Order: sequence, then C-alpha cells, then structure tokens
Amino acid sequence: MTTGLPFDDYRQLLKTLPGPSEAARARAANRNARFSAQGPALGRLGETAEWLAAWTGRDPQVLRPLVALYAGTHGLTRHGVTPRGKGETQAMIEHAAAGGAAVNQLCAANDLGLKIFDLALHLPVGDIASEPALDERGCAATMAFGMEAVAGGIDLVCVGAVGAGGTTSAAALMTALLGGEAAEWVGPGSGADTHMMSRKIETVEKALALHGAHLKDPLEALRRLGGREFAAIAGTILAARVEKVPVILDGYAALAAAAVLRAAEPTAIDHCLLAHASTEPGVAKAAAAMGMRPLLDLSLGDGEGLGAALAAGVVKNAALVHAGMAIRE
Repeated sequence: MTTGLPFDDYRQLLKTLPGPSEAARARAANRNARFSAQGPALGRLGETAEWLAAWTGRDPQVLRPLVALYAGTHGLTRHGVTPRGKGETQAMIEHAAAGGAAVNQLCAANDLGLKIFDLALHLPVGDIASEPALDERGCAATMAFGMEAVAGGIDLVCVGAVGAGGTTSAAALMTALLGGEAAEWVGPGSGADTHMMSRKIETVEKALALHGAHLKDPLEALRRLGGREFAAIAGTILAARVEKVPVILDGYAALAAAAVLRAAEPTAIDHCLLAHASTEPGVAKAAAAMGMRPLLDLSLGDGEGLGAALAAGVVKNAALVHAGMAIRE
C-alpha cells in the first residue's frame, strides 16, 4: 500500500522483514558437526555454509552470484577532500567496463556476474556541508532502483561503491549513527594527505552541525549525509532480504548504508556478511560496533569490489565443500 511520504513504505518494510530459516540452519549445522567429528574443523567455512542455509532456506549453494557496484558523485569534493580529480569516477567505470579493472579479473576467476551502475555521475549530490545530499523523493527513488539489482534469479549479491568523496560521506553517516567524533571515523580514502584529512574532518563536522536536528531518523541521515550509491545499496540490501538472497558488503560506503538499516531495525542486516577489513580505519571500528566479523583481511583498499569478489569466492567454496564432502559411515 502506498503511504503519504516516500520513506513511509521503507519504514513499513523494515518492520516486516522475513527472518532466517532455523530449520535450514540446523540441517547445515548438523552436517558440519558430522564433518568435524571425522576430520579438521571447517571453521568459518562451516559458519558461512550455515549462514547461507539460514538466509536462503535451503541447502547451501551459490549458482548465480552477482557483484553490484554503484557509482556516484558528491558535491562535497569541492572542499578538496580527495586527490581524485573531476571525471575520475567516470574513468574508473569505463576502465571496468572495458574489462581492465582488478574486479574484472576476480569476477572472471570466480565465475561471478558483474554490474556497474552509473547513478547520474554528471549530477553530483548536494554538498552535505551546506545542504542535504538528496531530497526524500530522490533518495527513495534511488533505493527503489537499487532494489531492482536483485531481480533475475541471483542467489548471492555483493554490493560496493565507486566514487570520489564517498568515504567522507560514509564517515559522516557513521559518526551520526554510531557516535563519537568525526576524527575517529575519517580516514585516507583514496589517498588523502594530512591537509586533505583535516578538510575531510572539517567537512564532516560542518555537515553534522548543519543536519544534526534531523539525524535521529536513520533514513533522514541517509538522504542528508549519504549519496546515490548509499541509497541504492540500502535498497539492494532490503530487496535481498525479502527475496532470500544473502548479501556481501564491500567497503565503507556499503557498511554505512547497512548501518542506516541497522539503526532503523536492529535485525535488518542479519543476512549480510562483511567481505573484508579494508585499509579505511572506520571499517574496522564500525564492524566492531555492529558486531560484524570480516571474512577476509588482506590490507586491500576500500570499495570497488575487490574484497567482495574474493569473499564471494570463499562463500562459493564453503557451499561446495558443504555439499560435496562425503560423511564416512
């Protein structure tokens, strides 16, 4: 049923999210216990198989995985918070579209689908230090766009972001949602030097001061401090939950989008797995606060799908081990 305000449908959806299949989880756990009784413990592989079973409602398998990367641009880059110049995000997308990015190689190696969504790169969202990133209608519409990524029968979706300025918005969201000072959440992003770090902190502090009265509502925080990629990822996470598709989160922006949903409904991201602990320090801090344990820690840079593609390979292997191992009689 359509309600009065664009966010109302999402608020209602957050109240009615389906839970896990405890029966499927128990079947997987029982099988894992029999494996471990006969050989080496499966550790996180076994845990991951049980997670897959719980959130798909069936025996663990991954047949149609997708890495979905969302690219957005931010008005806050005018404050000199990133070394990436104008047009760098577009160049990164074109590089990946031509098959030359690292994520392309990992997706090919692990038989993963890859889609990169251009979210109006020619039109940066508002500078959060002086205005909201998006209005409510635009944010809700972008969330709806993100929900469409789950269509087509995929059974595992990895979400990440591409774009200059995204880690600054992520830091603002994390500060608003999880508390603390801006300096605790701001990191180097794509290589900010000391002066850029100072500008990033200052930009986050200005944004929090400007929007502070509205940030108790997580969806308001999303539209005021985030960007199109954040909104799209939030939509993907929600749609995946409804469609029983487990989610792998990659990078600071994806984790911030998940934090928004978690703040609105504490169980909203229980079907999500954090791919890796990136070099962005806020990721490890947020993961600890949110009770999420990264699957990998390879000192990879933030976002752009690298950690997601590697983690998806591990998840696929966990499912194959679980399904293919024989239990000795």
